[in-house]
Amino acid sequence: DLLLLGVTVLTSMNEVQLRRIGVPSAPPAQVHNLAGAAVEAGLEGLVCSAKELDLLVPDYGEKLKFVTPGIRPAGSSADDQKRIVTPEKAAANGSNYIVVGRPIYKADSPVEVVRSINKALQQS
Repeated sequence: DLLLLGVTVLTSMNEVQLRRIGVPSAPPAQVHNLAGAAVEAGLEGLVCSAKELDLLVPDYGEKLKFVTPGIRPAGSSADDQKRIVTPEKAAANGSNYIVVGRPIYKADSPVEVVRSINKALQQS
C-alpha cells in the first residue's frame, strides 16, 4: 500500500533552529499545526518525532499514520538528532512505523542491532 505523507519538523531541529528559519513556534506546536494542515490537505500520515505523538495521537490518531525518525536504541549516540526516543517509547507513544538509520548502518553487527530492536519491541 502507498501512503501520502507530510514531513513536519525534522528531528535534527530544535526551537532555536526553527526561529532561525522564521518559524516562531516551538517544535511541538509547529508539528501540531502542520498535522492539522495535513488532515485538511487529505494526507494519510506524517513524518514526525515520536516525542510529539502525545500531542498528535489524541487529535489525529484515527486520521493519520505516524512515521517516526530519530529512533535510537538505549545507549546509542544521538548524533545530530535533537528529539529522539527509543523504539519502545516510540511504539508506546503511538508510532506506526519507526525509522532507525545510523544505529543500524554504523554498527559492527547491523543484524544484531535489528534483532535487539525487534526483541525490545516484542517485550514492550
